[in-house]
Amino acid sequence: MSHTLITEGKFSYIEAGEGTPIIVLHGLMGGLSNFDAVIDHFSKDGYKVIIPQLPVYTMPLIKTNVKAFSKYLGEFIKFKKFDSVILLGNSLGGHIGLYYTKLRPEKVKALIITGSSGLYESAMGGSYPKRSDYEVIKKKAQDVFYDPAIATKEIVDEVYETVNDRIKLIKTLTIAKSAIRHNMARDLPKMTTPTCIIWGKNDAVTPPEVADEFNKLLPDSDLFWIDKCGHAAMMEHPEEFNKILSSWLTKRKF
Repeated sequence: MSHTLITEGKFSYIEAGEGTPIIVLHGLMGGLSNFDAVIDHFSKDGYKVIIPQLPVYTMPLIKTNVKAFSKYLGEFIKFKKFDSVILLGNSLGGHIGLYYTKLRPEKVKALIITGSSGLYESAMGGSYPKRSDYEVIKKKAQDVFYDPAIATKEIVDEVYETVNDRIKLIKTLTIAKSAIRHNMARDLPKMTTPTCIIWGKNDAVTPPEVADEFNKLLPDSDLFWIDKCGHAAMMEHPEEFNKILSSWLTKRKF
């Protein structure tokens, strides 16, 4: 990670730039460094980019759910004394952003989701039957991307360590169940926050039809596709992702 992690009270985060705050929400197994290109680009473009470390594996089991993570996000926004923010979330992070926006629409100027859960039941993966088998885990990690080479040894090692840690595995599966429970299909038509949907055409985790459904249900959304791209567009095609988002933010005057 090219930025220094700041720890204040119960919050750990990285931050760069000055201007309108963009809070970036990482996914279940997504490190903060997955967004290096986003923070580097937008922190020089009139935005303050902040990536909080979400308490995915540190919350008590009873609070390991989308609702509690959204509450944590609200506490972080209050702690940073932001009146309103732009939220950008990948995978579980998109779901947390959507849920928080549903609860506190006045706090969210705009929402960006990419490979987000919230509609599709299998979005969070499922169980890991052969979790001690490194090659099986490696294949699962590679399947997240269109180009398997993006799943570096470091990424595979992190996933392997997570699924072989009993507590982390239990929490991973608990979050998966929570994502199913907190399906947003009925909420989305009432959510008028401007939303930018950026999706990989080859996303095998949250397939393209999920993006179409988000776009259909959200009243004020724009959908953009990235070709030859899997579940983490901001990692696999960082320049194209940033270009799409930058253009959308300019057009929408954020």
